[in-house]
Amino acid sequence: MGPGPSDVHPRITEALARPTIGHLDPAFVGMMDELKSLIQYAFQTQNRLTLPVSAPGSAGMEACFANLVEAGDKVIVCRNGVFGGRMQANVERCGGEVVAVDDPWGRAVDPAKVKAALEANPDAKILAFVHAETSTGAQSDAEALCKLAQEHNCLTIVDTVTSLGGTPLKIDEWGIDAVYSGSQKCLSCVPGLSPVSFSEKAVEKISNRKSPVQSWFLDMNLVMGYWGQGGKRAYHHTAPVNALYALHESLVMLQDEGLENAWQRHGDNHNALAAGLAVLGLDFVVPKEERLPQLNAVKVPEGIDEAEVRRRLLQDYQLEVGAGLGDLAGKVWRIGLMGYASRRDNILLCLSALGNTLKQMGCDVDPAAATAAACEVLDNK
Repeated sequence: MGPGPSDVHPRITEALARPTIGHLDPAFVGMMDELKSLIQYAFQTQNRLTLPVSAPGSAGMEACFANLVEAGDKVIVCRNGVFGGRMQANVERCGGEVVAVDDPWGRAVDPAKVKAALEANPDAKILAFVHAETSTGAQSDAEALCKLAQEHNCLTIVDTVTSLGGTPLKIDEWGIDAVYSGSQKCLSCVPGLSPVSFSEKAVEKISNRKSPVQSWFLDMNLVMGYWGQGGKRAYHHTAPVNALYALHESLVMLQDEGLENAWQRHGDNHNALAAGLAVLGLDFVVPKEERLPQLNAVKVPEGIDEAEVRRRLLQDYQLEVGAGLGDLAGKVWRIGLMGYASRRDNILLCLSALGNTLKQMGCDVDPAAATAAACEVLDNK
């Protein structure tokens, strides 16, 4: 129950064990077409340039920046956690000029600050921000931020690594131009793949670059020759066949559940966990209206060794929760409720194990009352 990877459903591990076939085998090519459609459903888009990058979410991030940012391009980067900082690093490595918009760790990106930055920099080409900041559990208003970018003729690059499949994300409706995610969060697949999608405006910019994309492997002009719809595929790289089987299965499961139902499940389970944590006297880093349901950053009580708590949870209960990163290192636990891990038995295990551990370490808490509070929410949702 950490910040990822999340629990992998048995159906997905079974998919991994299917016979490995050639990455240009007609049967595999047929599955690729299905996989593309399933990713489009998860992203809520009809973008033709939609595919899984054969590497983790960090490579999906680099694919978006390397393809869209050229030397000298001015990019407004929103920083409210670790991963906004990584966006900045990508822009700089592409030779772009960064205009930073900073918000406190644990808060959503402030649209008013973004509007001011866009107005002050009319030559900006791109607005980049994290929809779901994994380091803090803050969720920003992607729809509002994309609207601002459109009003100022900017493309958008959006990090949805932790949001895809767990909270509303609507690429076409919101007008997102480039988006990347990861297989190991709310999709409950194995790590190692990064679904990405590019709008027609983004494709136009990629196709009309003045300089080649600095990464051969991530150059969408080349990759699309392999991931084009149907027909003959141009060899680009040896795709991770079995990992793609697994992603296909995870997306079939998401489609079977229904996106709206998956979003609701994550929200309901977050509310139950929050009720139990409140009984334990634990506070969230993020204000309620800005919280990400699937990633819960919880403040460590005064005088408690947060690393020792995590060690005991793992040793005594086989339960993993995450540590804080960056500014929040040593100050928070990050509790994931993502994908297959977002279920009743995990919530009750977490509250019981955390409550018992804190009690053993001298905190005046009632683990049974915490689990009862969570059950009340779950039974009345």
